[in-house]
Amino acid sequence: MNRVVRGSDGREWTIKASLEWSNPIAADEFEHDVNGGSAPAILMGAVFLFLVVMFVVWTPEEVTVPNWLILLLIAGVLFFPVRWVLRRPWTVTAATPGDHDENPPETWVGVVRGFFDVRQEISSVARHIELYAEPDMNGGLQPVE
Repeated sequence: MNRVVRGSDGREWTIKASLEWSNPIAADEFEHDVNGGSAPAILMGAVFLFLVVMFVVWTPEEVTVPNWLILLLIAGVLFFPVRWVLRRPWTVTAATPGDHDENPPETWVGVVRGFFDVRQEISSVARHIELYAEPDMNGGLQPVE
């Protein structure tokens, strides 16, 4: 997601959001970060998929499977992968090259979790830049040197 916003002081800001496929580790979380990896999730997904396939294969011919049961099985299979994608962390960056007068280049970076929260954060940052010429110091983004 990219968005270009003109600040109240005339500078152009570029707001970018990119999906992080691995969890960024903060300095204070490093000692407590215990990650079992993706192996348990893959194993449980494989077992669940195996059970669903066995359910379909072993169903006798004379049994009529209702459509709602098929939809329920599809929803069960897709629930956790969709939830995982929607709850991934996103890195949001607001940057400006500055101008030739008095304003130096600035970069603000923050991490937001969830697709819908990212959209809301980008809108909030864009609105704050339009009104006050920079992102909110008390918001999700912080200036970077």
